[in-house]
Amino acid sequence: MTAISDCFETLGQNGECALIPFITAGDPDLETTAKALQILDQSGADIIELGIPYSDPLADGPVIQAAATRALQRGTKLEQVLEMLRGITPKLRSPIILFIYYNPILHRGIDKFLSSIAEAGVAGLVVPDLPLEEAAGLLEPAKKMGIDVILLVAPTSDAQRIEAIARSSRGFIYLVSVTGVTGVRSQLENHVSDLLKQIRSVTDKPIGVGFGISEAAQARQVKDWGADAVIVGSAFVKRLAEGSPEQGLNAIAQFCQSLKVAIKTTNTSTNTPLD
Repeated sequence: MTAISDCFETLGQNGECALIPFITAGDPDLETTAKALQILDQSGADIIELGIPYSDPLADGPVIQAAATRALQRGTKLEQVLEMLRGITPKLRSPIILFIYYNPILHRGIDKFLSSIAEAGVAGLVVPDLPLEEAAGLLEPAKKMGIDVILLVAPTSDAQRIEAIARSSRGFIYLVSVTGVTGVRSQLENHVSDLLKQIRSVTDKPIGVGFGISEAAQARQVKDWGADAVIVGSAFVKRLAEGSPEQGLNAIAQFCQSLKVAIKTTNTSTNTPLD
């Protein structure tokens, strides 16, 4: 059993939904990233998604694109991120998932890349520009390394494709809640509930919902619709980037705690919407 599946099994036994925050590595700097990972781990995160900054982020909205640009301008490289993770992951309860585009993986070679991230303590991968038809070359070696490759289901995916993705995805299935890129949205689409039911009809694997969740009430709604995990990205990245690093770290700690409370209880009074 992988670290991610073990996490979901434990939560499932308690009837709990996983909270998966996302931050961008190197924004504002890797020292702050390391602190943020520990703070999120201590503030209610069950799994943490760490974005590797990339110059052509097709799936990322303006907030995460801007964070990636700042990180790249500071010279953040994958090797530096993995070096940081080697020192941090032994201290974390939460498994780490890398959100990374496929070109850096190909550039290093799949086996070398997987070996290096496994050594750094990474538990899973989300590769948003890797289509199912071309995923086998990564899925099989990753499985041998004990690394879960989490595949994405889009709102436009048909029934046949959903079933194929559900069959191949490991760790959990990542349901994209909107057509488009990541980003803060004022409300979620009701079709997410129908998509969750459709995916649930073909698999018993956990399902995480991401893209567009920006406040506690939305996280609670996704949980009530039947999601096994709530994935929140831009809202964390935005908070971490505002003010000094210390202010950003305090902001993501409070936000993480409010989201965790919201998906554990029926009380959404902890809602902290973005302006």
